[in-house]
Amino acid sequence: MTDSIASVLAERASDDGVGLLFEDESWTWREVVAECAARAATFEPGQHVGVLLENVPEFVFILGGAALAGAVVVGLNPTHSPSELERDIRHTDCSVVITDDSRAYEPAPLPDALPSPDTLYCLIFTSGSTGAPKAVQMSQGRAARTAAQGAVGFGSDDVLYCSMPLFHGNALLANLFPAMISGAAVAVRRRFSASEFLSDVRKYNATYFNYVGRALSYILAQPESPDDADNQLKFCLGSEASPADRKAFRRRFGCYVVEGYSSSEGGVVITPYSGMPPNALGRPAEGVDVVVLNSETGDECEPARFDDNGVLLNPTEAIGEIVGRDGLKSFEGYYKNDEATAERGRNGWYWSGDLGYRDDDGTFFFAGRTSDWLRVDGENFAAGPVENVIARFKGVRGVVVYPVPDPRTGDLVMAAIEYDGEFDPEAFDAFLAAQPDLGTKWAPRFVRIVKEIPVTATGKVNRNPLRAERWQTDDPVWWKPTAQDPYRAHTVPDSGILRAQFVEYGREGMLT
Repeated sequence: MTDSIASVLAERASDDGVGLLFEDESWTWREVVAECAARAATFEPGQHVGVLLENVPEFVFILGGAALAGAVVVGLNPTHSPSELERDIRHTDCSVVITDDSRAYEPAPLPDALPSPDTLYCLIFTSGSTGAPKAVQMSQGRAARTAAQGAVGFGSDDVLYCSMPLFHGNALLANLFPAMISGAAVAVRRRFSASEFLSDVRKYNATYFNYVGRALSYILAQPESPDDADNQLKFCLGSEASPADRKAFRRRFGCYVVEGYSSSEGGVVITPYSGMPPNALGRPAEGVDVVVLNSETGDECEPARFDDNGVLLNPTEAIGEIVGRDGLKSFEGYYKNDEATAERGRNGWYWSGDLGYRDDDGTFFFAGRTSDWLRVDGENFAAGPVENVIARFKGVRGVVVYPVPDPRTGDLVMAAIEYDGEFDPEAFDAFLAAQPDLGTKWAPRFVRIVKEIPVTATGKVNRNPLRAERWQTDDPVWWKPTAQDPYRAHTVPDSGILRAQFVEYGREGMLT
């Protein structure tokens, strides 16, 4: 049975196939389940167990032990500050926090009775770094149902390489739990390392890995070798990699890159399919009601229209929020945050917080987060399409577009760019002017050249520090004083000029 993680583990209790690989150690699934049972004997049903560990075997054993005992695992982010960790621990009512993997456990049998599928199993903090804590509730049943979809095609000969953090839903639902269900082995690494990626893949004969955010770009930045494709990888599954990185990764490592769409909340799942348009997310399952809505009116957005080159012709009318009108069947709410739960589920629908558009065939495309909306001269638009245009400029390795305040009203467009070589502002300006799909308000007024785009602990792009710093940075910044001006270097005196404008128009508070 696969109706809960506990029942999945019980089925693996007599499996002598390789289950877990870590550094130079290995465990069969039988041994993994025995370790989990030993920990289950120390947990109480319903107990909240905080885990502050790297990706080590102990984390896997605790996850399994909690499943067997009916306890709740709270994955804690080790990159958080002490005050943030204290907040997270108190918010989720942890009775114990495990930070050490050296404790010895006495052997114990499997429990006589296993927890039911609706037993609360994990509290997973969302990636957001502002506002009240939001810990997504995930039952054993939802974990098993979701992972079962990802387990299709895996078998005992597969090795699933996991370097994404186990405190995040991506590693659990796209790697560890599918391995449990399929009987594949899982190879865990303490933390992601781009420089060690290929050697790990070869060491473990990995056939699959999962990723989030910019992981592929970091791997691609490593020195290239003619034998990079000499590995056992079949495919990888992730989200938010750029189209250019996906194509380059396939060419260099001989590994298919599959992009899916889901979230820790589980309210919307969009699956890729063979032959879909470039840069698409895919389609929801048959019979699942997912739409793109105008978040202000609640009306469905127009279908996307494209030219012969695949350029989106009607972004203003087509882009809206991705909404699962039956998504509350899967979304189990946020722990002790009724306000956020109600906001996510308003009108009885699941509002994803993500922007997208879909074509006449029901294929969805990603356009950024709802927080990535910009409003320039009264026009609203999403950051995603602007990033797609800028990414085509030769030398761009990564780009993030975000709003900064306009001295008079609304926003100005700013872009942070990772760039190979010396940035040529005149060439960039000419490039933008030649792009037929660049909206009239979309051209960045500020361009910041960064060594690395900031990311969260799970590898997702983190716009917050970029927004906070604006043009006040030691990085090179180019700007247009007016939309008609050419780009020029932004200087300290220019910051003074901008501040004076904010004071003049009564918007100095926007700079604090």
